[in-house]
Amino acid sequence: MAFELGIYHFGELTPNPTTQQPPTPGVRLRELVEQARAADEAGLDVFAVGEHHRTDFAVSSPAVVLAAMAEHTRAIRLSSAVTVLSSDDPVRVFQQFATLDLLSGGRAEIIAGRGSYVESFPLFGYDLNDYAHLFAEKLDLLLRLREENPITWQGSLRSSLTEGDITPRPERELPVWVAVGGTPASVVRAGRLGLPLSLAIIGGSYRQFAPFVELYRATAAEAGHDPAKLKVSINSPGFVAPTHREAIEVSHPYFQAGWMANHHQRGQGVPMPKMAYEAQSTPAGAFFLGSPQEIIDKIMAQYELFQHDRMMIQLGFGDVPQKEMMQAIELLGSEVAPVVRREIAALKSTRSLAPAVEVTR
Repeated sequence: MAFELGIYHFGELTPNPTTQQPPTPGVRLRELVEQARAADEAGLDVFAVGEHHRTDFAVSSPAVVLAAMAEHTRAIRLSSAVTVLSSDDPVRVFQQFATLDLLSGGRAEIIAGRGSYVESFPLFGYDLNDYAHLFAEKLDLLLRLREENPITWQGSLRSSLTEGDITPRPERELPVWVAVGGTPASVVRAGRLGLPLSLAIIGGSYRQFAPFVELYRATAAEAGHDPAKLKVSINSPGFVAPTHREAIEVSHPYFQAGWMANHHQRGQGVPMPKMAYEAQSTPAGAFFLGSPQEIIDKIMAQYELFQHDRMMIQLGFGDVPQKEMMQAIELLGSEVAPVVRREIAALKSTRSLAPAVEVTR
């Protein structure tokens, strides 16, 4: 499988750092559809949108936004990032993404997570004390929905199903990833279930996350799954421009505004001074910030550590203007993706041939 490079976006409605005015939800949603079209034309592999239930985000229904994107794209995979499964109904999630998969010709994916933003829990009548139990039970139901129809299922936090007829049915098995933000229990769950892992690295040194990937693969092997067949995605913020300095100067004001306005808890934003932002752009930092060559170098460095299958960049967090976003998407597709795919394919080929060379000798 070729290495995959994609983009994810939360559809945040951050006030412009100059005008202090946020974009309207309609403008932001149309811009996201345009970005997906550009990413598809540039040859990127995945476009994903998050799910939030606050007035400072435009996307509360990823499947609806992705369906609009499906009508303007041809090949790019369309994913949630994430579906907050704990506060949603797995039957509706399955139906919506099965519909998206049929409309898009088999390009839908679900990245399921527990949710780091918690507004959806009281909104849909769930108790935060059931946070972990809700996800475990609903993930079990979602996976069962992929396997059988009609379905008979019983849980403790959702009503049971008896010979439930769930339609429409996709023409293939819907990909379901498990999103992890640094919780070992979530890593273990993904490994035991043999589900692909979507690991968010949004700060600090990316090397501190190597034990999570090792734990995932070790757990999968213990559960009888072949770790070599399980995908790992690394997801981090970033921005690309023709030069390092341009990438920083264009994106930092918007990232800083977004970090303050759209943080997990309202009124508890975290400052991101330029010096700290620059630090995250260094080879050891988590962010993918800089020129195309700098992005290539960091992806390759992470590949040596993680041996992952996919890199997803949260491009232009904080509402970088559309003109600069479109340029960044083009650079990722034309200058970063081909080089990364070629270099990783060469590494894989060398490693696969090494044992055969030893035997011959």
